[in-house]
Amino acid sequence: MAAELLTTKQIKSLKEHKYKAEGQSFSEPLMQMYWKWLVEQIPLTWAPNTLTLVGLLMNVISTLFLIIYSPDGNSEAPRWVYFFCAIGLFVYQSLDAIDGKQARRTQTNTPLGELFDHGCDSLSTVFVMLGCCLALKLGQNPMVLMFEVCLSEVCFYMAHWQTYVSGTLKFGKIDVTEGQFTVIAIYLFCAISPAFFDNNLPIIGIPLRFVCVICSSIPSFFFIYKTSTMILQGGAGKNKSTVAGSSTIFPIVPIGLVIGLQVIIATKTSIYTDQPSLYLLSFGFVVSKVTNSLVVAHMCKSEMHLLDWSLMGPMMLFMNQYFNSKIPENFLLWIVFILSAQGWLTYSYRICGEICAHLNIYCFNITETPSGNKGATNGQKEKKF
Repeated sequence: MAAELLTTKQIKSLKEHKYKAEGQSFSEPLMQMYWKWLVEQIPLTWAPNTLTLVGLLMNVISTLFLIIYSPDGNSEAPRWVYFFCAIGLFVYQSLDAIDGKQARRTQTNTPLGELFDHGCDSLSTVFVMLGCCLALKLGQNPMVLMFEVCLSEVCFYMAHWQTYVSGTLKFGKIDVTEGQFTVIAIYLFCAISPAFFDNNLPIIGIPLRFVCVICSSIPSFFFIYKTSTMILQGGAGKNKSTVAGSSTIFPIVPIGLVIGLQVIIATKTSIYTDQPSLYLLSFGFVVSKVTNSLVVAHMCKSEMHLLDWSLMGPMMLFMNQYFNSKIPENFLLWIVFILSAQGWLTYSYRICGEICAHLNIYCFNITETPSGNKGATNGQKEKKF
């Protein structure tokens, strides 16, 4: 039997955790009317985590169709694929916005719901940005494609890094909702005309795809600057440390290792340009896993670990390149993708299972609780979904 990922101390802190957030974006007041109406249409027997998972699957599946038709980010997909992606992202946005409302409506608020929500969001960020970049055909400039995907991953990570430091998740006037609507608009433009972003901006002559890159980069860099400033000001812990009493700067190391390896390998070999979508997804699962570890550290008030098994895949690619191995790089990339995806799934399943066991709840069922768990020791509790 595998050792539990969460210690007794972490579980105790998790049970005491309270979600804190502040701020709202420009579009949120208007969208709240729609979200409040939508949640009333959901049966009271549906678990909030079910809504979160269905939304994630819709987003992932629709994006996978775009990846299949345009794996290099330089090909046009059928118009219905772009429209499907727009629908998939809107469904994800809607269900992601009401899962918390459903939890309060059914009185099933638990720390598991927050962790499950942010865990799914970390993976969705990868698919949303990759899909958007493929629709814009940024594969014509592979490093710009990587830059955009990495930038979105770093922004999401830093939002939770700041939360780990201050204890409060802070939203800006231009935030996730506005970004998602922008991506939906891009999908719809491509559904009308797949070559729309090939056109040049009048007078200046810059392709519209690069206008999108510039317009997304400016607020992203501003967010990174603002968030970095808040982090450097110190945290809510003792001596301005994090909520876990740890270093406020250390979380830069895990994400820095992943992004660093991703860029180094891509610049030293053709493996990235040969299969950009597969490459970015392989590293995307690793980034998501590291981000989820940060969320767990925040909620459990514990330190982050420097090294993680999820880094094994990127290290395989790095060592294969460094030692000029005879293993075909494209074959190895598929192995890395499988390992990264499997690592993300295993970690998520085990974490959710342990929390369910300790809280005596199901992950996707709110109408009943597991039987036979009361009085069991930590190691004997049954992990049920």
